[in-house]
Amino acid sequence: MKRLLPAPLLSAALFVLWLLLNRSVSPGQLLLALALAWLIPLLTRGLRPLPVRIRRPGVALRLGITVLADSLSSNLAVARLLLFPGRRRHDAAFVLIPLDLRDPNALAVLAMIVCITPGTSWAELSLDRSMLMLHALEVEDPQALVDHVKQHYERPLMEIFE
Repeated sequence: MKRLLPAPLLSAALFVLWLLLNRSVSPGQLLLALALAWLIPLLTRGLRPLPVRIRRPGVALRLGITVLADSLSSNLAVARLLLFPGRRRHDAAFVLIPLDLRDPNALAVLAMIVCITPGTSWAELSLDRSMLMLHALEVEDPQALVDHVKQHYERPLMEIFE
């Protein structure tokens, strides 16, 4: 079935959606729905993410707990900055983080982790994916931030995905 339909679930969803949107099951609509359900997944095959294989589920669970703890800590730090702006300890900064991570799915997870952690944002990824530019609201020691990202996020992601 997979050879006939590049993405069977997507094809089925497109087929049903087309018929629902047109509120018709006439032979012409059925034929058009079938054609679109086959053609669209075929043409968009290169846009779909790579298949994911999680190699170490226990590490993924520990990473999730780490992200929750870091997110809570960052929420408190950002709240402190907002409520007491005069007590700002350090300036915001862009920090360059060398990456050993290469798996596209792992990089996507790293991007999500960085973006959901208050006070940090993914600024740029080098074309060769070897360097991440991260923006943080308060940076005391850039190397400590680099070490934190590499130890707490990159290393577990490499264990999970690579």
